[in-house]
Amino acid sequence: MPKLQFDGEEYDYSALNDNCKLLATQIQAIYARVGEANNMMAILTKAKRAYIAELKSEMLAAKAGFVFDDD
Repeated sequence: MPKLQFDGEEYDYSALNDNCKLLATQIQAIYARVGEANNMMAILTKAKRAYIAELKSEMLAAKAGFVFDDD
């Protein structure tokens, strides 16, 4: 039987009434969405850093009059 833990207490999921089970399911969904949001934040941060690096490279190339790409 699954257990719920919060505020230092453990609760038996099967002993909960239907409304409590619904609330517990909604809380699980929220935790999943928070995890997805954290993953998206990491992806967006990585993309932002890549764009900044590319912008710096372009600006340096324009200033120097020389393209620094590996291509």
